[in-house]
Amino acid sequence: MANAFLTEAVKMAISEYRQQEAIMTATTFDTLGYFEKLKAAGFTEEQAKAQASALREIIEERLVTKGDLVQMELRLTSEMQKLELRMTLKLGAMLAASIAIVAALVKLL
Repeated sequence: MANAFLTEAVKMAISEYRQQEAIMTATTFDTLGYFEKLKAAGFTEEQAKAQASALREIIEERLVTKGDLVQMELRLTSEMQKLELRMTLKLGAMLAASIAIVAALVKLL
């Protein structure tokens, strides 16, 4: 019982740490640096602005960050714990029902 409590406390501490780390982790993209490299490569200023802006939008909208993965891990862990509890309860109910059936059969015989 004490081990289960300690294990749960450790899991909670790790979870809190990961949540804080996820908040602090952000994806950054140096649009100015990218813009300047495009201009140096021969792009016009308009083309370079459009490219930098488009790439920044793609990165912000579609790129999965470490924080996103941590949040997904936390949600999946929570769902798995709920599923484990439900399965344990169902298994216990089936075990109790089977014992009751065996006891009834023993009385009949």
